[in-house]
Amino acid sequence: MLVLSVSGEYCGAILWESKNTKDWSNGWLTKLRADQRREKAEIAVLASAELPKTVPHFGQIDGIWITGFSLAPCLAVALRTNLIQLAGLREASQGNHDEKMQLLYDYLASTAFRQRIEAIVESFRTMQDDLNGERTVMERYWSKRDTHLQMVVKNLAGMYGDMQAIVSLPNIRRLELPPAIAS
Repeated sequence: MLVLSVSGEYCGAILWESKNTKDWSNGWLTKLRADQRREKAEIAVLASAELPKTVPHFGQIDGIWITGFSLAPCLAVALRTNLIQLAGLREASQGNHDEKMQLLYDYLASTAFRQRIEAIVESFRTMQDDLNGERTVMERYWSKRDTHLQMVVKNLAGMYGDMQAIVSLPNIRRLELPPAIAS
């Protein structure tokens, strides 16, 4: 059922299905949801002679309205009224939407926006400069430590070589040449 406003504008659609059986089936809901998507209806209603135990008179299960036949006309009026009101709100906010778009454009083109972006960029640049400065200092410290460690290893190896020339010392694997280089 198409729902139109008093002025004849489309407000939405309600898809109705009815079941006149003695037993309830949850499978009906799955089929009705698929039909609702296919028909692009905003609302789906299942009117049935037999209702599920969780729905005494009318209610919703997984987004599908369920009602008995006696309350179907009342539910139709309520849902139709709801769709018309919702369409009216959408239309009213659309006019607001144009105003908001203009305000947003004005802000994006303003000096205040440009200055805010510049402030953010300046903060990033300051943080980047600080990081680069810290990196330079740390690399200087690392280089100094590396030079000291190399000097310690060099002097230790030299001392080991000097002592080996005087007496026979056990081999210290880290101070020996690898086998491929030694031969």
